Amino acid sequence: MAARAFVLIETEVGKVKDVSTALLPIEGVISVDTVTGPYDIITILEKETLNEIGDLVTGKIHPIPGISRTVTCLKV
Repeated sequence: MAARAFVLIETEVGKVKDVSTALLPIEGVISVDTVTGPYDIITILEKETLNEIGDLVTGKIHPIPGISRTVTCLKV
């Protein structure tokens, strides 16, 4: 069964649309939703293993310009 994670993303002011657009084409990103509250975006990731989820977050998501902070919640 595939591993799944919810990534809560806080962006810099005015960068929600840019970050959302950058997330959409990344392989393993299942959905990207802008939300209100302490985080600006919630994205759902799905890969074969938890290690691949970690690599995706650190290698593809963290480098996106405009992201201030992320919190990754793994589905158990």
